[in-house]
Amino acid sequence: QVQLVESGGGSVQAGGSLRLSCGVSGYTSSQTCMAWFRQAPGKRREGVGALIIPGGSAYYVDSVKGRFTISEDNAQNTLYLQLSSLSPEDSAIYYCAAGRSWCRYPPREDDFPVWGQGTQVTVSS
Repeated sequence: QVQLVESGGGSVQAGGSLRLSCGVSGYTSSQTCMAWFRQAPGKRREGVGALIIPGGSAYYVDSVKGRFTISEDNAQNTLYLQLSSLSPEDSAIYYCAAGRSWCRYPPREDDFPVWGQGTQVTVSS
């Protein structure tokens, strides 16, 4: 069974950067849709990006396009989310999620049965 563990969250000033990591274990499928979601206080969880591993191209929602980058390191069994040019509106708990052998864009919560515990990102102005 796939298990996910996020790390790398923290506090940063506006304009700064962070890199989130998602350690993946128990992965056995030939390909899996992996996504990053975020949830700010009082708001619904939203998908910010997704890609098929291994080797797929990433999709991003418009609000993060050009600022966030999803990448994978197969040797380390790790998925990354690089966050750049951060603003206070990016403050949220960020989750990685594992889904099925296909991705729907934008990513939808219902397509992802496996979730990490989340990591907090706080951006101050």
